[in-house]
Amino acid sequence: MSKKSSLNLLAVLLLVSLVLSACGAPATAAVQPVEAPATEAAPAGEQLVVYMQMGGNAGDGSTLARTNGAKAAAAALNIKLVEQYSGWDNQKMIDQFKEAVAAKPDGIVIMGHPGGDAFSALIDDAFSQGIIVTSGNNPGDPAFQAIAKKYQPKGFGYAGANLHDGGYLTGTAMIAAGLQAGDEAVVYDIWHQEGRSVSSQGIVDALEEAGIKVDKLDATDAVDKDASLAIPILTAYFEAHPNLKAIGTQHGNITAVLPKVLEAAGKQPGDIIVGGIDLSPATKDGIEKGWISASFDQVLYLQGYLPVQQIYMTKMYQIPGLSINTGVGTFTPENLPSIAPLIDQGIR
Repeated sequence: MSKKSSLNLLAVLLLVSLVLSACGAPATAAVQPVEAPATEAAPAGEQLVVYMQMGGNAGDGSTLARTNGAKAAAAALNIKLVEQYSGWDNQKMIDQFKEAVAAKPDGIVIMGHPGGDAFSALIDDAFSQGIIVTSGNNPGDPAFQAIAKKYQPKGFGYAGANLHDGGYLTGTAMIAAGLQAGDEAVVYDIWHQEGRSVSSQGIVDALEEAGIKVDKLDATDAVDKDASLAIPILTAYFEAHPNLKAIGTQHGNITAVLPKVLEAAGKQPGDIIVGGIDLSPATKDGIEKGWISASFDQVLYLQGYLPVQQIYMTKMYQIPGLSINTGVGTFTPENLPSIAPLIDQGIR
């Protein structure tokens, strides 16, 4: 292929990326696959293989749009995508990475939750075998970020939010919903894992700067895997704190069950200001009915689409790793109506 043809192909692929990022088709069981670009997506007879860690469980509110974005990118670029779901278990993520390396794919998409110490030697080994590794959703600890910097020239990028900034934005939205200095609030999240609490600390910082009294409540590993277990825990917490004015979290599945928690506690919509993250159908319903004031929008669809595209671009055109901040807004009752149809499609 000539240099001019390669540049033309790159331009086409980037245009496809922008279009799909804005309105790409979801890739659930009922979705119609996105057509691949008219130009050849890989050398004749070659289909790239990408393993991708999706995070939670297939179809849940903190995972579905990411999966759909990854599937859309794979369809557009003629890539065989192998999905891996960990239920947010750090050790399972490491085990899945080992399984992926053993399969010798063209690329692997990981998340930073297990940290750099757990990943370092494994990533070194993957790159030594010519496997491109990139990341999404969680940028990991400083050791993980050092690995990303080391291999950035070889395609290690990041597609996800700046976690502390995202949490801070959520806290700001909660204040705008009516919190005042002296009010009591609780932030419920995975505090016992440093890498999982960066975003939640952003909420705490925003609220405390506004003079709000903030309590930190740790969510267990069991709740992390099954958020419905949070209902009796939080119901009891509300009973013990009758002056509570707000609850925040940066856990997508916990956000989705908060309306049920409030209802079980005898609250009415608006009695407690709620700040969460992501958009599941349950979270959308909670915002529409006034249970949830704001939910951080980290654009999970792009967290699926962009890492798959990164591996393709690195493999085909030696493009270094790109770091893209996907978390720059919140879902609120004001903007939700225009986004709701995309939520129902599993895109937003």
